[in-house]
Amino acid sequence: MATVNKNLSDYDKTTIPNAESFRFGIVVSEWNDTITEGLYKGAYDALVDNGVLPNNIIRWNVPGSFELIYGAKKMQEQMVNAVITIGSVIQGETKHFDFVCEGVTQGVKDLNVLHETPVIFCVLTDNNIQQSIDRSGGKHGNKGTEAAIAAIKMAELRKNS
Repeated sequence: MATVNKNLSDYDKTTIPNAESFRFGIVVSEWNDTITEGLYKGAYDALVDNGVLPNNIIRWNVPGSFELIYGAKKMQEQMVNAVITIGSVIQGETKHFDFVCEGVTQGVKDLNVLHETPVIFCVLTDNNIQQSIDRSGGKHGNKGTEAAIAAIKMAELRKNS
C-alpha cells in the first residue's frame, strides 16, 4: 500500500515555491462529502499555509467524481495557475467503481495533455470507507494536503517553462 509508513500531510516547507501570487481552483465532488470535505480542508489549509491568499482560491462543487472532469475543464478557463480535483469513489458491489475511476483518471490525464493549466488528481479510490477516512485527515494524513503541494509545484513549473 502506497501510504504505509508515509503521512500524506507531511511536506518540507523549505522546498515549496512561493505561492503568494498564484490562484488555484478546487473542484469538489459532493458525493461522499464527509470524505471530500476533509480533503478540501487539507488542500485549502496547505495552500494558505504556503502563502496563497484565501481570495485566490476558487471552489466549485460538482455532483460526483465523474463530473470533476467538466468542472476542471471549465475551471481552467478562470485564469487559475492550477486546478485540484477532489473526489472519493468507494468500491461497491458493481463495476460502477471501475468505470468511474477509469473515466475520471483518463479525463484528468486528458486535461493535462490538452491544456496548459495543470490539473491535480486528488480522487481517493478506496476499497472501503475506513481507507477513505484514513486518507482524508485520518491516520495516513490528508491526500488533499499532498494535492495542494503538487498544485503549487506544478504552477511554479508552468510559470518557469
